[in-house]
Amino acid sequence: MKTLIEPFKIKMVEHIKQTTEEERIEFLKEAHYNVFLIKAENILIDFLTDSGTGAMSDKQWAAIMIGDEAYAGSKSFFHFEETVKHIMGFKHIIPTHQGRAAERILFDIALGHKKGKTIPNNTHFDTTRANIEYHDAEAVDLVIPEGRIPECDHPFKGNMDLEKLEAFLEKNRENIPLGMMTITNNSGGGQPVSMENIRETSRLYGKYNIPFFLDCCRFAENAYFIQQREKGYENKTILEIAQETFSYADGCTMSAKKDGMVNIGGFLAMNDDDMAMRARNMLILTEGFPSYGGLAGRDLEALAVGLKEVMDESYLQYRVRTAEYMGERLLGEGISIIRPTGGHAVYIDAKAFYPHIPPSRYPGQVLVCELYKNGGIRGVEIGSIMFGKRNNATGEETPATMELVRLAFPRRTYTQSHFDYAIEVIINTFKERDKTRGLKITWQPPFLRHFTAHLEPV
Repeated sequence: MKTLIEPFKIKMVEHIKQTTEEERIEFLKEAHYNVFLIKAENILIDFLTDSGTGAMSDKQWAAIMIGDEAYAGSKSFFHFEETVKHIMGFKHIIPTHQGRAAERILFDIALGHKKGKTIPNNTHFDTTRANIEYHDAEAVDLVIPEGRIPECDHPFKGNMDLEKLEAFLEKNRENIPLGMMTITNNSGGGQPVSMENIRETSRLYGKYNIPFFLDCCRFAENAYFIQQREKGYENKTILEIAQETFSYADGCTMSAKKDGMVNIGGFLAMNDDDMAMRARNMLILTEGFPSYGGLAGRDLEALAVGLKEVMDESYLQYRVRTAEYMGERLLGEGISIIRPTGGHAVYIDAKAFYPHIPPSRYPGQVLVCELYKNGGIRGVEIGSIMFGKRNNATGEETPATMELVRLAFPRRTYTQSHFDYAIEVIINTFKERDKTRGLKITWQPPFLRHFTAHLEPV
């Protein structure tokens, strides 16, 4: 059939509060024009993130009821561990309360605070970059050139630039404790990485004896794109593609709040015995005993079920098609987005949306605020507020490569009419774009400023 329906039905609903534009203007002022600081009850449609915001299934809720809350050696941990090993194949599975905790532990044991270290990646996400920089190291992005051009249509825009990677490894090999790759490439538009590119990236890291870690929080979406777009994988299952993907890596970090289909949870996985021992020591210090790692047994049970459910092809088809649908509608109205659409979000090109607003006045954040004011929709800026480089001595800033607004879709949460409403709000905002002015920062923290910074209109 031409119409693609949601592959689930609703058995519980949550009330959504309706607000007026006048009320939303006041909420924006109170939040210092930072939508992270707006109360969730005052959001109509929340596209801030797909991390931990989705709906769990009946099977996951049932699994919660059998969670074993033993402090050490719970049955729920072994169920979780068995599931992760079946999909990913790593020797050591270390649970954490979410992905950034796994990153914190990994970089603490890999970097310490020895200056001069560097970590290459296709594109680091915000918490990954911040955890690296917190350890006085440098996070380097080496995505292919097409990945930096929103209007460029490429099936695997998340790919690592292999030529640049090899040159970088050759020059810096003594200062690279590990190398990474993010699948899908979140900051670059949720774009996938091909299996060929994963394989070659692994080969290059191996050539220089550098451990290879995947940031794999959307591994199933990446596997689906490989199945649909890469020759030789059209008849492979999502599980088979995922298993091959992980076979090329030495470990991974995962925020299970994405493709784990849960509201909280994550893990660090690896094959190296010594590294795993040090990671577990840090886990005990900061998260909890190695068989729960900051999670309740019920969380581990729900995660074990979610990791299986996320590989259902009907679900993945529906999820990817949702992003395609919104993308097609926006492109039809002349609104520039990152093309092709990724698996979990639509990324609007705010630089093209507001050509009269320079990066120093944060066009992405302007669009985020306008979408909230006009329709109660909350998105997130992925531009110069999130990734601009600030010289603390001079106050000068180097803008980000792209000025984007990400509308990330919570899993199994919103219906067709919610998306049609959001599209209408975006189109109406686009029609009024010439009347909009920029923003300036009035206060910011030293790290991850986009979460808590204060702004005001120029």
